[in-house]
Amino acid sequence: MGDKIALSHGMKIQQGEPSHADKPFTVVGVLQPTGTPVDQSVHISLAGMEAIHVDWAAGVPVPGAEIPAEYVTKFNLKPKSVTAVLLGLNNRAGVFRMQRELENRPDAALSAILPGVALSSLWQTIGVVEQVLLFVAALVAVVSALGLTSVMLVTLGQRRRELAVLRSTGAGPRTVFGLLFLESAMVMWLGVALGVLVLVLASAAFAPWVQAQFGLQLVGLGELGAGVFAVLAFAAFGSLLGLVPAFQAYRNQLQDGLNPKTN
Repeated sequence: MGDKIALSHGMKIQQGEPSHADKPFTVVGVLQPTGTPVDQSVHISLAGMEAIHVDWAAGVPVPGAEIPAEYVTKFNLKPKSVTAVLLGLNNRAGVFRMQRELENRPDAALSAILPGVALSSLWQTIGVVEQVLLFVAALVAVVSALGLTSVMLVTLGQRRRELAVLRSTGAGPRTVFGLLFLESAMVMWLGVALGVLVLVLASAAFAPWVQAQFGLQLVGLGELGAGVFAVLAFAAFGSLLGLVPAFQAYRNQLQDGLNPKTN
């Protein structure tokens, strides 16, 4: 608040390029973030846009015709034309009638666009990409869960003597089955919990920077909605896959571990 900013033509002020540094604006308000590209915009009045161009012509300043900022209010700052207008209706039911009337005006070439309809059409076009990304994410989740099961099965062969000792000390097949299933479930749930913790910490640490640099607002874990259920479903699916090594350990005989076969 209170800072002075100068507008320029282009994304970045280069050496020798014209700018409006002689007529800076003063920040009088900061809007609440919306998580949209609007957060990266600066809003000025139409009169302000006219004021910074009173001594310009054809997009460049007129040499020797510089007008100080304190004198621009003496000019007529009413714009002669505008390129776009955002129009709101008191009665939303008449939006299509208003669109038809504007586009059919014989005295002006106007194009009436409904932002919601245009954005919906855009999302339908790129919605295929979103579905592909969701499919890839699901494949990654399934492969990760199958990888955990494979590791458990590989290590099961190396732990046959350990399991046989448990059997010889009184642990029944059901006990061994429960221990293996509990181990795989704990690994899965601890991995998911660790991933969620890292996500929460990273979001809290980088949320201000991401919003300032890209205009994206990172939502909290409680606002993910279906994403939370997807994570829980993935953890439950991985836990169920732990039944495979647990059943394999259940089928192993006591003598298989005490007298392991060697190739």
